[in-house]
Amino acid sequence: MARKPYRAVTKIDPQALAEFQAGIRRRYTDDQILEALRASAERLGRSPTMKEFAADPQAGMHPQTVIEHFGTWNAAKRAAGLMPRRFATREELVDQLRRLGEELGRTPTAHDIRTRRGTMPSTSLYWHTFGSLATALREAGFDVAVGEERLERAIGQGSELARRLGRLPKFGDWQAARRADPALLTEWQVYRLFEARRGAWATFQFLVRERLLEEGVGVSPDGTVG
Repeated sequence: MARKPYRAVTKIDPQALAEFQAGIRRRYTDDQILEALRASAERLGRSPTMKEFAADPQAGMHPQTVIEHFGTWNAAKRAAGLMPRRFATREELVDQLRRLGEELGRTPTAHDIRTRRGTMPSTSLYWHTFGSLATALREAGFDVAVGEERLERAIGQGSELARRLGRLPKFGDWQAARRADPALLTEWQVYRLFEARRGAWATFQFLVRERLLEEGVGVSPDGTVG
C-alpha cells in the first residue's frame, strides 16, 4: 500500500517551529560555543575553518550550530578573539596590531605575531596587504626603526628570490640577482642588518625560510624550496 505524502510538513506552525529551534539552540550557551572555538584553535594551532572545526572530534558541535548563534562563522570567530583567516579588512588588521601593542606595552614584532597563531593574522598577510609589516605598524600608529623596515624588505625580497631559484639564496645568488635587479638591497646591506657577525647570512636564510613557511611554501632541510 502506497504511503500518502507526509502532509504534516506543510502544516507546521511557524511559531511552534521557531520556539522548538530556539530550544534546540539553547543546548549550548554563547560562552560554551566561543570556548569550543578557542579550544579547537589551540589544538589546531591556528584559527579553524568550518571544515576543520567539523572534523575536530573534540569540538562537540557542528559549525552550523555556531552560525545559528552568531549569524556568520567569521562573526563567531571574532567574538572568540580569533582572527578570520579570510576577508580580514585593512582596518581589522591594523586594529589587531593596536590591541597587541596595548597588551605588550610596546611596538609588536614579527616574533610576537608568530607566537600568537590563531589569534593574530600571519605576518605574510600583513606583508601582502601593506607591502611590509613596518608599513602596517606605522599605519597602526607605531614608530618603526629604519633597520626593522629594511629587514622586512630584505626578507620579502629573499622570499621572492628563493621562489625563483628553488632554494634559499646563497650570498653569491644574491650578488647575481642584485646585478640583474638594482631594486634589491645589496648583499652587504643585508649582511650588515645582522651586524656582520658570524653566521649572519645563515640567520638571514633562516628568516627567509620562516617567511616561506608562513606563506605555505615547503622548505626542505637542505634549503630546497618546494
